[in-house]
Amino acid sequence: MGCCFGKRRKEAKGGAQGGAGQDPPAADEEKPPPQYSWDQRAKVDPKDYTFSGLKDETVGRLPGKVAGQQFVIQDCENCNIYIFDHSATITIDDCTSCRIFLGPVKGSVFFRDCKDCKCVVACQQFRTRDCRKLEVFLCCATQPIIESSTGMKFGCFQYYYPELALQFKDAGLSIFNNTWSNIHDFTPVSGENNWSLLPEDATVQDYVPLPTSEELKVIRISTDTMKSIIPITRGGRQKSSEESCLAVFFAGDYTTANARKLIDEMTGKGFLLVQTKEVSMKAEDAQRVFQQSASDFIPLLEKGPVVALEFNGDGAVEGCRSIINDVFSGTKVFVSENKASASQDVDSFYNFADMQMGM
Repeated sequence: MGCCFGKRRKEAKGGAQGGAGQDPPAADEEKPPPQYSWDQRAKVDPKDYTFSGLKDETVGRLPGKVAGQQFVIQDCENCNIYIFDHSATITIDDCTSCRIFLGPVKGSVFFRDCKDCKCVVACQQFRTRDCRKLEVFLCCATQPIIESSTGMKFGCFQYYYPELALQFKDAGLSIFNNTWSNIHDFTPVSGENNWSLLPEDATVQDYVPLPTSEELKVIRISTDTMKSIIPITRGGRQKSSEESCLAVFFAGDYTTANARKLIDEMTGKGFLLVQTKEVSMKAEDAQRVFQQSASDFIPLLEKGPVVALEFNGDGAVEGCRSIINDVFSGTKVFVSENKASASQDVDSFYNFADMQMGM
C-alpha cells in the first residue's frame, strides 16, 4: 500500500511539472485574498430596514423580511405601519398620527418626539421620551418607562397571526412575561398623572386597523382576545375580589399548552387572569414560595423555568383545584390550598419573580 501511494504521488507530481501546454506558475504571481465567513454574508442595506418621511401611506414588512435586524421609523405622518417580523431594536422618531404594529423586538423599542400615535408593541424594553398622547397595546418583559411624556395610555397586547409564536421565540421573549401596566414615570409631575390604562373593553382593531394593502393582506391576522398569542391579563387594574389563587406549572413538553388550557378553563368560568410569569427557580426559592409542599416540586425545577398564573374571583381556589383535578390529573401542578394561604402564595411567588428579573 505504501508503494502504491508513493507511486501515485510521484506520477501526480511529474504530471504537474511536465504536462504538455502547462507553464510553471510565475514566482511573483499574486495569490487570491483569503475568504472569510463574514465576507460572504449578505450585505445589509439600511434602506430595507427604514421607513422615513412618509405621509398618508400604508407600509410594512412581511414575516422573514426583517429577520432580527434593527429597524428605524422616522418622520412619518398619518401612516399605517406594520412590522410582521421579529427585530433586534426599533426606534420611532418624530412620528405623528400614525398607527403602528411592531412584532417581537429582542431588545428595546424607543419612541421619541412622537404624538397622537396608536400602537401594538411586543418587546424586551419599552421607553418613550418627549411624547404626547400615545395609546399602546403592550407586551413588555421589563418595566416600561416613560420620560417627559404626557397623555400616555396602555393596554395588554392582543394579537395573533400564524408566524407570531415562533417570532416570540426567535426574539427570546416569553409570552408569559408581560408587565404592560407596571409603568415607571421618570419625570412625574406633582398632582398630575402622565399615564393611565385603556378601557377594559378596548380592542386593538379600533386603534390599529388591519392592513388593507394587497401585499400585507396575506397575513392571517386575528384580534380576537381568545386567540391572542399573549394571555390577556388585568395587570394593575383593581381586583374584583379579595380571593386570588396561584397555579404553577413545571417545565415539560406541554407546559405552555397546559397553562393556556387552564387559562381558558378558568376565564370560561368567569374568573379573571391577573398576571402571569415564566421564571427559573432554585431549590431555596421553592422552599420560600412553596413551603411545606416544596419537596414535591424541587426535583422538577431542573427541567427548566416554571409558568405561574394568578387568578382572581370569589371561589377562585376551589374552582382552580377542581379544574386541575379533572383536566390535569396526570400533571404535577402547584395550586393554592385554600383562600387563607392563597394571598401569601401569590405575594411570595411574584416578589421572588420580580427580584429574579430585576424588577
